Amino acid sequence: MPRQARLDIPGVLQHIMARGIEKRDIFRDHRDRQVFLEKLSTVILEGRAKLYAWALMPNHFHLLLRPLETSMADMMRRLMTGYSVWHNKRHQRQGHLFQNRYKSIIVDEDPYFLELVRYIHLNPVRGKLLEDLRQLDSNPYTGHAVILGKRSFGCQDVDWVLSLFGDRVGQARRKYRAFVKAGFDHGAREEFRGGGLIRSAGGRKELAAKTKENRELGDERILGNGEFVKSILNRCEPRDDCKKGDVDQILTDVSRSSQVPERLILSGSRLRQVSAARRLFLFRAYEEAGASYTELGRLCGIAHTSVKQAIAKAKNESDK
Repeated sequence: MPRQARLDIPGVLQHIMARGIEKRDIFRDHRDRQVFLEKLSTVILEGRAKLYAWALMPNHFHLLLRPLETSMADMMRRLMTGYSVWHNKRHQRQGHLFQNRYKSIIVDEDPYFLELVRYIHLNPVRGKLLEDLRQLDSNPYTGHAVILGKRSFGCQDVDWVLSLFGDRVGQARRKYRAFVKAGFDHGAREEFRGGGLIRSAGGRKELAAKTKENRELGDERILGNGEFVKSILNRCEPRDDCKKGDVDQILTDVSRSSQVPERLILSGSRLRQVSAARRLFLFRAYEEAGASYTELGRLCGIAHTSVKQAIAKAKNESDK
């Protein structure tokens, strides 16, 4: 089965995992981990992303973050390529360091955010690298100690995690630590590997056997219930009901009503009249023809994030 394209949506929480090629170690010592964290910090701060949890294991790493201004693909490319080049030079090796591409799972925040923070930070315990919570509290290779205030990592958003446990920092840290401790016996969590409702339904065969009325959508790239999976796919993938003819007709209609040539609407011109016409075209193509942000971005030669912003602005203008 061919691999699916990643879902890369700004503002949406993602669980990132990457493993060494043939499961070999990607971190040999403290210096390796230190340099990786330095590069991670640079990528997060320059990309204005939010990092909530992380764990460095000998042959893989986990990140829980939210891309904002820079795409996840760009950030991970910089991080993994930059570290690979440095690592190979230091250890006098050649070839790929990481196994294929990184794995990215989009996460439904409400039910899974704190569960994933705990799951990621308990990786060294499940991997038998640490024995107890006391060792985890001071371990420099996860974000757990940073949340407890025992270590510093400037690019990690500690405040947001603690805010979910209380308004007072000390009390919030104690509650967070108790929450992590309560997860010690949970073991591996298969559902955190994504798959929409596939795993919660018992597998693909069981999901397929459900009646049409009770069936919900599943996708290996998304962790959430069927409605969440559907909402994500609608935001970033071509819709089945999108018709090129409809988009072309909308473009013609907007061009006539605005008296802006079609070629200018599809250009990068920032003239006020052209921008207004482009916003209207994007809004109508999205709402009426079912075109996705990606399709419209490709058509107009702009980023899908710009498409999203233009549509939101057009909607606000139409509501006034």
